[in-house]
Amino acid sequence: MGIRPGIPELLWRYLVPMSKMIVIVSGGEIEEEHALSILRAEDSCYVIGVDKGVEFLYSHDIMPNYIVGDFDSVRPEIADYYRKDTSVPIREFNPVKDASDTEIAIRLAVTLGCKQMLILGATGGRIDHLWANIQCLAIPFKSGIDARILDRQNSIRLIGGRTVLKRGETYGAYFSVFPLGQEVFRFNITGAKYPLKNHVLTAYDSLCVSNQIEDDEVVIDFAGGIVVLMETRDL
Repeated sequence: MGIRPGIPELLWRYLVPMSKMIVIVSGGEIEEEHALSILRAEDSCYVIGVDKGVEFLYSHDIMPNYIVGDFDSVRPEIADYYRKDTSVPIREFNPVKDASDTEIAIRLAVTLGCKQMLILGATGGRIDHLWANIQCLAIPFKSGIDARILDRQNSIRLIGGRTVLKRGETYGAYFSVFPLGQEVFRFNITGAKYPLKNHVLTAYDSLCVSNQIEDDEVVIDFAGGIVVLMETRDL
């Protein structure tokens, strides 16, 4: 996934099948080594650069397949490069709009028909942006797409029913769960250090923060609703 391509490679990049993976590089905190390890490992992924995230791609010679944003935080010379010297499709918006740049990119990825979505640069200092990005995971979730926000310490996704976490295969040593929207009834966790049975999962306490796998696997099961699942690790 490399170097700023000439026309033949650019065309090849646009012909990459959408069925495998779309990586969205947003404008929050991007840990260089972590992000590059993902972008270089997913050779057939389709990359959407979002506003400030475009600068990260530019500085590492990674050509996005799409660019989305209002360019209010991108250096003018970089924005001009993509506008004038490449054929990358750009969806440029007025900074005064009804959706965040990341939400627009997520909706674009859904329309492109991906089956998996990774969102980098969606965490960092602005907690309001982080929470908006977590809520926006509902867009791919409702379309049946496995979408996750990733950084070095956290993997965040939404689940809608029985989910199994296997020892040695989780993103970190800890997992936490939170309802997205309404309360979740008949909520069960088995195989964990802190099991639950027929619990009502609410947004009003911290009971379900920082649990751990006790057995070979943890099973999370509930009757209905949407749950935020965070797999986390210390550095």
